[in-house]
Parts: sequence; structure tokens; C-alpha cells
Amino acid sequence: MAETETCDFIDKQLKDFGYVTQRIGGGVVGVLKNGEGKTTLFRADIDALPVKEDTGFSYASTVTRRDAQGNEVPVMHACGHDFHVTAGLGAARILSENRQAWSGTYIALFQPGEETAEGAKSMVADGLVDKIPHPDVALAQHVLAGPMASGSVGTHSGAILSTGASLKIIVHGKGSHGSMPHMGVDPVVLASAIVMRLQTIVSREINPFKMAVVTVGSLQAGSKSNIIPDRATLLLNIRAYDIEVREHLLEAIKRMVNAECKAAGAPAPAEFELYDSYPLTNNDAETTQKVTDAFMAHFGSDRVCDCGEVSASEDFSTIPDAFGIPYTYWGLGGFNEGDPQYPNHNPKFGPVMQPTLPTGTEAILAAVMAWLKK
Repeated sequence: MAETETCDFIDKQLKDFGYVTQRIGGGVVGVLKNGEGKTTLFRADIDALPVKEDTGFSYASTVTRRDAQGNEVPVMHACGHDFHVTAGLGAARILSENRQAWSGTYIALFQPGEETAEGAKSMVADGLVDKIPHPDVALAQHVLAGPMASGSVGTHSGAILSTGASLKIIVHGKGSHGSMPHMGVDPVVLASAIVMRLQTIVSREINPFKMAVVTVGSLQAGSKSNIIPDRATLLLNIRAYDIEVREHLLEAIKRMVNAECKAAGAPAPAEFELYDSYPLTNNDAETTQKVTDAFMAHFGSDRVCDCGEVSASEDFSTIPDAFGIPYTYWGLGGFNEGDPQYPNHNPKFGPVMQPTLPTGTEAILAAVMAWLKK
């Protein structure tokens, strides 16, 4: 939610292209009305991550920002959002310069804060639904590593991205000298037992045919080898394609944490904080088929595939859900065949410029024109 300079740049570009722009909820929306017809919204996410870029590119990020503690933290577009911004602006410009080819209203929406699930909610809370024309359909894409090569696109009907959420859990112990463990309650041992116990949720409580992920991404406790601390903090992340599975994961985590605390004789109950909560991205079948047909016609069948379900999560669906409209979200190949595959959020995540960027721009145009073409 700190994309001020990026938003200034996007806003100026859209104005130069002839769009009427608004700053809504930390993002930018440009509207281009071009006669009668459907109204189509394309969303691009624009935020970066607190990761130091290690791609070796001449244009690698050197930007830093201050965190909550006042420390300078390097940031980079480690998830391809720079491609999303550029392709989104490219499509917006091409539509503006070729108005004779289409009719209707095009909405170019650039959303902040996708990585923390704040951005879409912020735009909706700031009155997005009442401030722009009501779209008939919403579209979005994401550049990915994996089996799709650069120059290809992948669609999928139904659930394509999982629900997701993060949990901060604080467990309490009783501080003591490292030589006197019998006089304390060791939260390091307690937290370690919790980490191991949580591994049984997916393996023993979830139907093997259902997708579920429970990851402990951080465990922090203590500051010195001979001090037993009085607390430990765990950061967890969960994923699921089914809302019932998601709720089961949350319930099981709390049940196991509370049970381990009781078994360890913890002096206070565990504290739970749920954050970065993502909805399910569930592509509308009819909309997805229409976009797939448009891709087939433009790119050819050898460059279009079914990308299947992806275990990552997104907040994009919050926007079309607020309008009550159908949507589809597709994948964009980012790496050449045979090249090293670095996953999103990796310091080396750097999709190849060609043909990834023109493919992303063309994909937006092909999808949009399925509704706006004269």
C-alpha cells in the first residue's frame, strides 16, 4: 500500500492516452468511453516485495523503502507485477489509438497491495463500485514460472487459485536460566512440538483428494543461548481450494496449538491473529471459454493451454464480486524452455522481456476485444 510514485506514473500515462482517471483506494482507474457497447474491466496489480533483486539485469531494482521499524529494505517486482503494469498500459494505449476498431467502455484498473490482500478491499471500501461505470466482465492475468513457456497463455475454468491466509501465533512460556530448565516453561520446545504436530493436519485430517497446505514460515524465540525466553512467535500460511477445507485447517491449527500449550503447562493461552486473508479465485466457465476462444483465434492452439489449478492466491476476485459480475484470470508464461525456472517471490525471478511482454499485451487485447470488437 505504498505505491505512490508508481500510481503517479500510471496516472500520467493514462491521461496522456485520453483516459479519465481517478485515484481510488490506493490504486488508479482509467476509463475510456468509446460509443455504445459492453463495459470491460482489466485489472493489473502493481505492488512490489521486500526482496533484494538478484537477476543480474541492467534494469534490476535498486529501490529501497523504510519498514515499520525505520530500516531501509530493498524492494523488487519479484512476482512479475512490473510486467502486469507495462502490459496493462500497453493495452490501454493501443485501445486508445485504435478506437475505430471497437465500441463500448474500457476500464483500466491498476490495483495496489495484492501481496497483502489489502489492495482490492481498499479500492472497494473507497467506493469503487459507485465511482466507475458498472462492468459487464472483469479480466486479469499473471506472469508465471513453470511448464508454460514465454509466449504462451494458459486458461482454466473453475477454481484456478486457492484461498489463502496467514496466522501469527504467540505461545507463552516461563523464562528461566538455561541451566535451570526445571524452573521455567520452555516456549522453544513448545513451539517445536507445535510445528511437528501441525504436519499431521494435511497428512491425516484432510481427504487425500482435497488440496491443502499448511506452512510454518517463521519461528522466532529467544536472544541468547543460556536464556529460556518467555514466549515464541510462529507465522503460518495456509492454502485450500475448498472453503470447508480452509475452515478445517484453521480449526485444527487452533486445536493443536491449544492442546500443546496445555500439555506443556503454558502459563497463558496462545494468541492468534489472522491476516492476509485471500478469497478463492473461481473462473466463470462461460467467460473463460470466451477468452480461450479469443486466445485460440489470435495465438493459435500451440500457444494456448489449460494451466490447471495453481496453489498461489489472489485478491482480484474481490473486485468483480463487489460488482456481482463474472470474471476470468489466466496465466502467462515468463521463461524460455530450457532456461532456469525461478519461482515467483525468488530474488532471481526475472521473466524474459521477449516474447513475454508483447504476449501479455496481446492477451489483454484479445480478451477485451471479445466483448468490445465492432
